[in-house]
Amino acid sequence: MAGGAPPSSSTSSSSGLPPPPPPPKILLAKPSPAGAGGHRLGREDDPSGVLVRPRNATQPGSLNLLSESWEIQSDRVLPFLTENSDFVVVGIIGPPGVGKSTIMNELYGFDGSSPGMLPPFATQSDETKAMAKHCTVGVELRVSSERLILLDAQPVFSPSVLIDMMRPDGSSTIPVLNGENLSADLAHELMGIQLGVFLASICNILLVVSEGIHDFTVWQLMLTVDLLKHNIPDPSLLTSHPQGSSTVSDKENRGNIHACNEEYLADLVFIHTKLREQDLSPSNVALLRKDFLQFFKCSSFSVTKCEPISQVESSSSPNTQVQDSESIQPDLFFLPLRVQDNSMAFEVESYSTMLGKLRDQILSMNPRPFSRNISERDWLRSSAKIWESVKKSPVIADYCRTLRNSGLFRK
Repeated sequence: MAGGAPPSSSTSSSSGLPPPPPPPKILLAKPSPAGAGGHRLGREDDPSGVLVRPRNATQPGSLNLLSESWEIQSDRVLPFLTENSDFVVVGIIGPPGVGKSTIMNELYGFDGSSPGMLPPFATQSDETKAMAKHCTVGVELRVSSERLILLDAQPVFSPSVLIDMMRPDGSSTIPVLNGENLSADLAHELMGIQLGVFLASICNILLVVSEGIHDFTVWQLMLTVDLLKHNIPDPSLLTSHPQGSSTVSDKENRGNIHACNEEYLADLVFIHTKLREQDLSPSNVALLRKDFLQFFKCSSFSVTKCEPISQVESSSSPNTQVQDSESIQPDLFFLPLRVQDNSMAFEVESYSTMLGKLRDQILSMNPRPFSRNISERDWLRSSAKIWESVKKSPVIADYCRTLRNSGLFRK
């Protein structure tokens, strides 16, 4: 796993102290409370909650790393993490309704067949779809049994997020950038960029999800993230050594940061969901892969060898892979549209089968590790520092001023 080897038990035995107790478990799912009329613990898929819940209300059952007020909640998350260093951080980003939470529930190992159980990450119900509401606010965190730290981010390009953060005068209720007073539409634009920079800085694997075969807005967002992610250090370089040497460690850390010319960037996996049978034709698959290579050929993302990772292509178009032995690119994965019948069964594999294969691939990946071996708790502390760096980034602030002067956003 990307975090490194588990810590040795020699420290506990030499000190004569018993090993620390295991962290409290994050429940895989919660049963619907009896006699509550089917209310789902204040989650947004409760239709009454959608109507009355203010943005800054606490959601029972949620565990936010990044709160709805755009602040890191380290103290709330810390009890659920350990000193274990054998872990992998997987984040996800994308627009509303593309299936992000469903993918994260699959990575968690949630079994939806259990009656009366809610998934660890809330998914859209018919009511939330009808109200055009989003289910995730900020960044929610869960830890799987494989010590996957899963980060489900609120949607980018979301009209409902914009509505929730807009005052009557059009200004933003959330201090997105250095406490500046911004218009809600400009602040909303920056939120997506900040989420992308933050997740690309603290995750080992970042899943970038788009809907259909023709939507490239998230591709463009990630190129903007690549452009603006400067002077954000590797999270492992921000940790302090134990045994009272914090002053020396701080100096060492600063030296390491300045000495490190290569910025840390997560390995990216691009996922296109809700693809129809015609989208998965051999010609369309080959064309999308060609465009994908061209789009990201000059990016600085941590990339992997170009290999056929989706069984959709290998089963339906074995001779249309766009690759050569020297080319490298981020991973690209296709998920077919979930259908009630088996109309596409004779052409491509089913949604559930491909979702399981996506989980298998993520679990079998050997993503880029951080520069130093750190524990889960050290990762959390460093993530809080990185978030502050993102919010105060002079590069993003300059970009904000450029957007403001473009005339595309409200003053």
